[in-house]
Amino acid sequence: MLPKEKMDRINVLSAKSKTEGLSNEEIIEQQSLRQEYLAAFRGSMKQTIEGVRVFDPNGEEVTPKKLREVQKSNRLH
Repeated sequence: MLPKEKMDRINVLSAKSKTEGLSNEEIIEQQSLRQEYLAAFRGSMKQTIEGVRVFDPNGEEVTPKKLREVQKSNRLH
């Protein structure tokens, strides 16, 4: 995830946009920080999903074939 300072700045800009509005520079900064946040979130989510193994109630692995292929190519399981 993003460093605490950047997350705090995102929250400050969000609060300010709701109360008094943002300058053009702040709007650009907010958009940039949001894009950076989304990229970090997506990367983290992808890593989490690629590490998941799915089992049915009988204990048999039923991980989708495509996911198993990704895991095999990344040597995760």
